Amino acid sequence: MGERLETRKVDVLVLSDLHLGTYGCHAEELLDYLRSLDPREVVLNGDIIDIWQFSKKYFPTAHLKVINHLLKWSSSGITVHYITGNHDELFRKFSGMHMGGLQIKNKLFLDLNGERTWFFHGDVFDVTMQYSKWLTRLGSVGYDALIWLNRTVNAVRTRMNFDRISFSKRIKDRVKQAVAFINNFEQTVAEIAAENGVRNVVCGHIHQPVIKHIATEHGSVQYLNSGDWVENLTALEFHKGVWNIYTHNLNDSKPKAHVKDLIDHSPEELFQTLVANIQQA
Repeated sequence: MGERLETRKVDVLVLSDLHLGTYGCHAEELLDYLRSLDPREVVLNGDIIDIWQFSKKYFPTAHLKVINHLLKWSSSGITVHYITGNHDELFRKFSGMHMGGLQIKNKLFLDLNGERTWFFHGDVFDVTMQYSKWLTRLGSVGYDALIWLNRTVNAVRTRMNFDRISFSKRIKDRVKQAVAFINNFEQTVAEIAAENGVRNVVCGHIHQPVIKHIATEHGSVQYLNSGDWVENLTALEFHKGVWNIYTHNLNDSKPKAHVKDLIDHSPEELFQTLVANIQQA
């Protein structure tokens, strides 16, 4: 028998923007992280499975293993909240469905440390999502291509013993419009939370991991974002009353071959299979 891995206890684990089914998802590293944890409760805060990308037959084994691991948690007594995002919006038709420990919903409120904490993905505050969904989808395809190119470049840099770089993060940090969008998003979320008497709000969507307090007219709000597993490789952990950001260091990881696994099914068949797996959990 193999040696049993030691796991770390976490009261609440928050993951978002995994984008399973895309070239950019670091599923192998994510799976290693999941296997190291023993969570009491899990919040999947949107864009877990990237259904927008089902136009191509790409869903590697590691991506399926991540889904199976999450389903295994839900069937073993761990409550798993699946909050829908914009890239997995097709699951919104299942909102309110409970299957064992798996619960699908559009938003979530939890009492943590005696305070109400609001979880939702965040795309509701994205103007382009509301009025120009076709433009957002086009941008998603370009983003996926940029991430694929970035991983190819980093594979070469790793062999040459250079640190990895992130094209998308450099663009976000240097383009004023991107910085302004992120700041406006965070401020808007905090103000809506404060107006509704919520002092802690947890989002995803913008791929910017952070824990900070934001001042509003109705008081200060603690804003948290779990980041993503495409560029930042981050998660939020709540344990013994304290929030922390977990960050996986890619420079410490052994390089893995990026194999293009093709699945001999249509996108519709693949989606139906994923739904069936969830219903069996």
